[in-house]
Amino acid sequence: MSTSENYVLKMDNIVKEYSGNRVLKGVNLYIRPGEIHALMGENGAGKSTLMNILFGMPVIHNTGGFEGTVQVNGQEANIDTPLKAMELGIGMVHQEFMLIPGFTVTENIKVGRETTTSNLVSRIFGKSMETLDKKSMRKDAKTALKTIGLQIEDYVKVAGLPVGYMQFIEIARELDKTGIKILVFDEPTAVLTESEADRLLDAMRVIAAQGIAIVFITHRLDEVMAVADSMTVLRDGEFVARKEIKDTSAVEIAELMIGRKVEKLVDESTEPDTRQISEDNIAVSLRNYKVDMPGEQVRGIDLDIRRGEIFGIGGLAGQGKLGIPNGIQGLYKAEGEVKINGEPLDLEKLGDALNHKVAFVSEDRRGVGLLLEESIEENIIFSAMYTNGKFLKKIGWMHLYDGAAGKAHAEDMVKTLDIRCTGIRQAAGRLSGGNQQKVCLARALTLEPDVLFVSEPTRGIDIGAKKLVLEYLAKLNREQGVTVIIVSSELTELRSISDRIAIVSDGKLACILKPDASDADFGLAMSGAWKGGQES
Repeated sequence: MSTSENYVLKMDNIVKEYSGNRVLKGVNLYIRPGEIHALMGENGAGKSTLMNILFGMPVIHNTGGFEGTVQVNGQEANIDTPLKAMELGIGMVHQEFMLIPGFTVTENIKVGRETTTSNLVSRIFGKSMETLDKKSMRKDAKTALKTIGLQIEDYVKVAGLPVGYMQFIEIARELDKTGIKILVFDEPTAVLTESEADRLLDAMRVIAAQGIAIVFITHRLDEVMAVADSMTVLRDGEFVARKEIKDTSAVEIAELMIGRKVEKLVDESTEPDTRQISEDNIAVSLRNYKVDMPGEQVRGIDLDIRRGEIFGIGGLAGQGKLGIPNGIQGLYKAEGEVKINGEPLDLEKLGDALNHKVAFVSEDRRGVGLLLEESIEENIIFSAMYTNGKFLKKIGWMHLYDGAAGKAHAEDMVKTLDIRCTGIRQAAGRLSGGNQQKVCLARALTLEPDVLFVSEPTRGIDIGAKKLVLEYLAKLNREQGVTVIIVSSELTELRSISDRIAIVSDGKLACILKPDASDADFGLAMSGAWKGGQES
């Protein structure tokens, strides 16, 4: 890359470690004035960490800082606080709104940078007694709103405004800051309707035309192709490529984002596959299925999962994949038709899925999955005891806990899943994350389900433990005929074990792919740019 080019931002050879884990491995980011530059990569690629460095966030400097150099306008910059970033003309439009609901539009735009005028009292007691120059503040707010084409009265309170308006007010606030040179948009269209997203892209073009550089963090390839001038792709904390949009295509970008050798996390079984999986034998059927799970909404999905298969559900964060099991589990309001082995599920009745022999391993093992103060033994057996009447012995008219049976089963599960602990009486909350995940899995298996949903089964556990958990799920499917549905952000994990993989994008089913489909197909589907049929 030519060093003579005029870059407003140069981040060179950025390296960042957290507790010995290298999350950025020599990343470069070069951006010109007035350029819309897309920063792309899967979840965990390093985009957020790179932006935290650019903004001088405490999470970076409280954990040992970083290696590499940052230059703004050709000058090396030591950005060790967010205030320093703002002084250098770096702004950010956050995905989570930083607005004050009870304030007006003007007050939100000018908060922290209020214009004041002197008066008799302030001339005696000092600047802190000056009065707000509301006329000047309203003029500034109107100028910022006009720049991005938002037609709204500046005196309206933010509370109750549509989400799209809030996003534009965030942008107006950043534009009102004097000397803004670089503006970062973090997934700005994720919460917008299609028409609002189009307006936002138009606003980005207007902003860039004023010479302000835009860093556009997004997963949506169609938006990148429509509005960006250039892009940088990160993968697994590494710099993959910087390309001009005119010199690339959506397919190439998708391949760059996820292109990697598909590592087999599961050893091929030497036993023949004797499973009988038929298209007509349906274990889970969804029709116009919707789930109101904040941040993971499902917006109407039709899907059939065959009995006895290992079915993967993948997609980027916030696209709805986690909403699917959470709605069936009854944790969030769901509607539509759900059938388990041909029988309808009552979505209004919490726990009805358990009555249909459906078990779950939640992605939220600490919040939903475990009784943290209770023992490993109690965590493993309590659901089966209360739902199926297991581990109980009858004495007269009473049913008492069969301690010997419960203890023997818990010890067997600890051995089978290699749960590292001091014994089955150890509190689950004192285990490592990976071992907590195995306890959640042990509890679900103790229910002897026909259908097992496992969300993010290997999150936070090492490669050896990943292999063990996935191989056990494959064995359970193969030997006991359990229909296993794995919901995961780890595409490599899904491709190593699944018979078919559904990709969810924007709350809807993009497509169903075979695990050996091309990286480009997976990338296009996950980025919302899939144009093929639903099953490929």
